[in-house]
Amino acid sequence: MRAILRLTLVEMKLFVREPLALVFVFAFPLFVLFVLGGVFGNDVDLQDEENLRVWRGVGPADYYQPAYIGLVMASVGLITMPLRITSYREQGVLRRFEAAGVAKTAILGSQLLVGLGMMTVGAAAIVVASNLSQGTSLSESWGLTVPAYLLSAITFAVLGLMLGSVLPGSRAAQGAGMLLFFVMMFISGAGPPREVLANGMKGFSELLPLTHVILLLQDTWLAAEWDGTASLVVAAFLVVAGAVTLRFFRWE
Repeated sequence: MRAILRLTLVEMKLFVREPLALVFVFAFPLFVLFVLGGVFGNDVDLQDEENLRVWRGVGPADYYQPAYIGLVMASVGLITMPLRITSYREQGVLRRFEAAGVAKTAILGSQLLVGLGMMTVGAAAIVVASNLSQGTSLSESWGLTVPAYLLSAITFAVLGLMLGSVLPGSRAAQGAGMLLFFVMMFISGAGPPREVLANGMKGFSELLPLTHVILLLQDTWLAAEWDGTASLVVAAFLVVAGAVTLRFFRWE
């Protein structure tokens, strides 16, 4: 445990020195949040049933607030973590850790904690910025939102460990991460609401983890309800990603 904590502190310091990581974890989600907030505002027509269906009965800014918390998780899990792990492998850092007797669990555990820490800071920034700029509401049930957040954040962090374990190098990690991030962003509910997507796109989005993370967070945040189906799908992604990581993680 001591090794994990020491590595976590070092990794935290290194993380904040990476421009790409800072942009995608903090700047980009906030930028898109402000853009969409400026376009849609936070007013909802209570007499328009179609409008209520698209925005789940709340204003657009309230709709997007939990969705962009999910987007922060995706940016860390799909872009930042895989790139860091594959870069360490290419540079021989992981090999030196192995030679020094550092356990694989310490490496993975420290990366997991750093990822969760960055997700939490980014999520807090989304909530504060959205509340101050758009007057959005806080969660209807923190007792449900916190477990939903933890399950979702851990899942995306482990997905990041998995991608870093199976992808051959940093260039592949960056390309694959960017592709997955933007695909999920545009059809999982963090861009256009899923209700306005064509049936084919909506069906495809059901295969993506961010879709179910956003549904889970929105249900707890906006309606104080637990989405059992979404939580099971997210948990399944977590179990599979964890098993793949442990099986295929390599030092060099």
